[in-house]
Amino acid sequence: MDRHFDTQHDAEFDADPDQVWDAIATGPGIDSWFMGRNDVEPGPDGTIRMAFGGYTPEHRITEWEPHRRLAYRTDEADDGRFVAYEFLIEGRDQASTTLRMTVSGFLPGDDWEAEYDAMTRGLALYFRTLAEYLTYFAGRTATPVTAFGPLITDWQRARHMLYAELGLPDVPRAGTSARFQGPESRTIDGTVYFIDTDAVGIRTSDAMYRFVKGFSGPIVAMHHVFGDVDRDAAEASWQTWLSRLHP
Repeated sequence: MDRHFDTQHDAEFDADPDQVWDAIATGPGIDSWFMGRNDVEPGPDGTIRMAFGGYTPEHRITEWEPHRRLAYRTDEADDGRFVAYEFLIEGRDQASTTLRMTVSGFLPGDDWEAEYDAMTRGLALYFRTLAEYLTYFAGRTATPVTAFGPLITDWQRARHMLYAELGLPDVPRAGTSARFQGPESRTIDGTVYFIDTDAVGIRTSDAMYRFVKGFSGPIVAMHHVFGDVDRDAAEASWQTWLSRLHP
């Protein structure tokens, strides 16, 4: 069985349309909330490229209306697979802005449900991170820090080990305070901004830390750190940190 899908997320921000556009239509902007490293060749015939853990999708820009509308998609594969993104920006009174993100596409094969579930959860995390970025860090750019931990066979146990490491209760909620020892024994204080059974996002004054159950089994750190960061060193440090979470 195959599956066509269409999901939508909406939010309103105090950020102005220029800041929202920069967040979704420039490489440094996308780096600050999505995943991996991103490069944008701007314009109606441009391209958006991403690099994440050996995954290097390329998206053709199909709509380019600065500060109003952006759309891009992958080319359709031989089996019909594709993913398309559309962002609509609308300025409001008193400098607030609304943003709608629609993601649609086609998933082939009998295992589409597992892929669709993982994609849906991921999109919720990414859009919530975008909202946090535009609310607390608009106009700034972050360094994406990605690290892969060991493969996990008992995710429920690993998740509770992760919560304990982060100083969280067994059932954390958005707004719960976190306090934990990061790499090099640095104490990190923050607030949970996203939580579900497969991911937790924590916002601090200078970063957004995300810990996610990878589709193939590992715990993945997908952080966004503001300020001067040696990305290679940071990714190595977080990989070592994640190795402690093997059940």
